[in-house]
Amino acid sequence: MTKFLSAVSAVGRGIGRALRARPGAALLAVAGVLALDVLLPPLLLSVTRKPWTYFTFNPWLKRLPEYLVSSTPWADKLDFLGRVALFWFSADGPYGQPEWGFAVDGADVVRFVVTAALVALYVALWLDRRSAGRPSWRARSGRAGGSLAAAASVLGLSTGPCSVVGCGAPVLPVVALVFAGLSSTTLALLAQVSRISAIGVVLALLIAITWLGWQAGVRRADDRLLAGR
Repeated sequence: MTKFLSAVSAVGRGIGRALRARPGAALLAVAGVLALDVLLPPLLLSVTRKPWTYFTFNPWLKRLPEYLVSSTPWADKLDFLGRVALFWFSADGPYGQPEWGFAVDGADVVRFVVTAALVALYVALWLDRRSAGRPSWRARSGRAGGSLAAAASVLGLSTGPCSVVGCGAPVLPVVALVFAGLSSTTLALLAQVSRISAIGVVLALLIAITWLGWQAGVRRADDRLLAGR
């Protein structure tokens, strides 16, 4: 138990050290991932299908403060806020129907923020480890780090339930949005692959953050011991 608590403490120290040393890089990573989460789907749909013609925030959001202080049970509030669309993009189609639409709801925002935070932690720790590593390690970690961050940015991006008009599947990876006209069986398979891939990438990020954080924490403890001599 003592060793476990010591390891957890080392991870916390390492993460804190990396974030304090490179706050700009962490914030840039957060901003970049959030921008990709929000803008990549409509941009991809605009290029492959039709440019978007409409964007708006949900007018109901003006009533959000009133809803939060209402007598509605908090369980119902959280359930509703997780499903309500906050903003959406769409492209006009024939006969008054949209060619496509992309909406972001409360659950999407939570997922976006969590993914962005994990990528930011990984980037800060990776840069900290690279600055302290050997040149050969830097080359290997650079390739691995770039690949993991790219995978997190792409595979972690997925649309929420019914986010894409006529999607035919609960969740689609962004790279599959151009195939929204495929059969429901194919889209369901893509949805399942998206879920598994996203979970795998998040787990890989958590493992990498834990390992790099522990290494950074141990280095910090060693530096203190050397400074005290």
